[in-house]
Amino acid sequence: MAIGPFARILAQIVVPVIAVLARAIPAAYSQALNNAKKAGVDASEAAVPVFGKRISKSEALTILNLTEKEITTDPKIIKKQFDRYFAANASSNKGGSFYLQSKIYRANELLQEFQTEKHKEDIAGKKNGANGDKG
Repeated sequence: MAIGPFARILAQIVVPVIAVLARAIPAAYSQALNNAKKAGVDASEAAVPVFGKRISKSEALTILNLTEKEITTDPKIIKKQFDRYFAANASSNKGGSFYLQSKIYRANELLQEFQTEKHKEDIAGKKNGANGDKG
């Protein structure tokens, strides 16, 4: 007998709370994206889920202690820095860190990807430039 009023009171509390959360969460997410845009973060980068989050190019450069200029002058420096830092943080070494190794690995992966994309763009640009001269 006492369950009926208790369930009604509980429903009167739970339903409005869910309604408020249903409006507040998307609004907060939208506001977070707007703040990220104002801070100069790419919206696609800001919208990535927390567990699948990729690091940014600037973070990857920082992790491998490189600059954009160094990469353009010597593309092999990414592999060199990766090997150096990855070996220095090997878990088998005293004081090695799996976490740091994974950050180094992801930084290398991202920079290699950027380098591959840039190379493809350069090749496409050269082809378009060559085709434009013929016309």
